[in-house]
Amino acid sequence: MSGSATSQPGVVTFDYSTWSALYPTLVPSTNQTQATDYFDQAGDILNNTPRSPVQNLGRRARLLNLLTAHIAQLNLPATAGGNGAGAVGRTASASRGSVSVSLDMGPVSQSAAWFMQTQYGATFWQMITSLRQMRFVPGRSPRARIWP
Repeated sequence: MSGSATSQPGVVTFDYSTWSALYPTLVPSTNQTQATDYFDQAGDILNNTPRSPVQNLGRRARLLNLLTAHIAQLNLPATAGGNGAGAVGRTASASRGSVSVSLDMGPVSQSAAWFMQTQYGATFWQMITSLRQMRFVPGRSPRARIWP
């Protein structure tokens, strides 16, 4: 499982040294305590228990690390490129005099908008496409309950 160790079966634990190697631009403004808290927040978004929809722990570690980077980027001060100041999306228009660039992600759903604020969130959103689809679980239909 690339970069994350587990202390409990079926749960990914945060590994700051791996995370900081994967996202070195965030390290100068994100200490280990902050990153650990952001990882915990990421676990509130993507279930990090044995009942998670992502059963592969290596994949779940990658997703949680991406979410941690997304949250860290959003929490950076503006002077450090925070609040989604990184360029995300395709270039819709550009100018030269007084430099102007316009980016476009195309139509974005309300549920995707928060993720589209950073490159890490956009990558996470793309990687969980399969989790956002309805799942059919075959089995017996529940018996209709008739209320008196």
